[in-house]
Amino acid sequence: MNEVSKNNVFDKSLFGQNFKWGVSTSAYQIEGAHDTGGKGNSIWDKFSEEKGRINNGHHGKITCDFYNRFEDDLKLIKELNIPNFRFSISWSRILPKGIGDVNQEGIDYYNKIIDSCIEKGIEPWITLYHWDLPHELEAKGGWTNRKIIYWFTEYVEICAHAFGDRVKHWMVLNEPMVFTGAGYFLGVHAPGKKGLSNFLPALHHAVLAQAQGIRVLKSIVANAEVGTTISCSHIEPYDSNLRNSLAAKRIDILVNRMFLEPLLGRGYPIIHKKLTAKLNKYILPGDEILMKADFDFIGIQNYTREIVKHSWYTPFLKAKIISADKRSVPITAMNWEIYPESIYNVLKQFGSYAEIKKIIITENGAAFNDTVVDEKVEDFHRKEFLENYLQQVLRARKEGVCVEGYFVWSLLDNFEWSEGFYPRFGIVHVDFETQKRTIKASGAWFKEFLK
Repeated sequence: MNEVSKNNVFDKSLFGQNFKWGVSTSAYQIEGAHDTGGKGNSIWDKFSEEKGRINNGHHGKITCDFYNRFEDDLKLIKELNIPNFRFSISWSRILPKGIGDVNQEGIDYYNKIIDSCIEKGIEPWITLYHWDLPHELEAKGGWTNRKIIYWFTEYVEICAHAFGDRVKHWMVLNEPMVFTGAGYFLGVHAPGKKGLSNFLPALHHAVLAQAQGIRVLKSIVANAEVGTTISCSHIEPYDSNLRNSLAAKRIDILVNRMFLEPLLGRGYPIIHKKLTAKLNKYILPGDEILMKADFDFIGIQNYTREIVKHSWYTPFLKAKIISADKRSVPITAMNWEIYPESIYNVLKQFGSYAEIKKIIITENGAAFNDTVVDEKVEDFHRKEFLENYLQQVLRARKEGVCVEGYFVWSLLDNFEWSEGFYPRFGIVHVDFETQKRTIKASGAWFKEFLK
């Protein structure tokens, strides 16, 4: 039992005065207004139209209608005592075709959000790319086309000039291993491509864009705090068998290290020599220098741990993840294991890199099957989840890990990609028929915690 539990006293003061507390969202998951204000189509607009892609045929055309309701939702953030708000910019709302003519209505919209945040004493944190690539760029190859580095540079420059006078905190990419792996290898996310011939160039170009975005922001925005976010899971072998241990190491490289270590200047970690040879086809002379950038923080996004076994049938990785529902462990609506120590373990792992000066937890939360009863949502399981994970964050911080912020995922129940509206992550419930917001018990707890 840790010190916090012994004393039964747990509040934000334990983390120190300068610790950053916030809540996170993303444009496609909450904005709606898919064809409003000059916005062009994104890959998720198109992917959602394809039959069988999204659970129950759901789509993000309206979702939480944040586009029209942002003022009220920002008032909710203020009411919940949350001082920092992480949201993303929709690339296709700024550049409807991905490149070329700038959509002033899109610029004006995000300026309104930023200005409203500042008026309310809420610090805006911007994510530049949260998976919604303009469809017209995907038609040119998307992340598999090396030209995307130049397309992305143009987009970053526009955002930096438009918003950099008021926004200090920036994240370049959101979970690049997820959008390249799920979108360009497994095909379960937009744009629905499959295979190594799509995944490897997408991975490499995203690594280059990640570093380039950091350089561009730091060159334009004075005193900017710039980072990127990585989806991290604590990886453990199924048992002490050597093959299982080696399989777990390979999964750890893929999930936790593939985008981080090139950014640090260490190059790509090696999973398998043949896989490295295939990846090398896309690496041009000088790329190892271009993959590195001087960042201010790493955003880590942790929800669970994964248990790994050796598998002869998985090419290169020779590994498979044993799903949580087959292990008789507590799970969320996403079938993710509830394992608070996972966030402690990834903090220790990332904190061991000497090059990392600061860690911000840019996402942590849980999906459950929340319902409104008598105009209340008694999601005490989420409150318990948040409190237990935060205790592990405090444990790591007390041990010297440079973790300096924590953002809950998410403010609102939203469109959860291929899962549709079924998994509810919000600390605020959304009735997608009426758009009524109801603060959940977890939201009320977080409000008191931050008071």
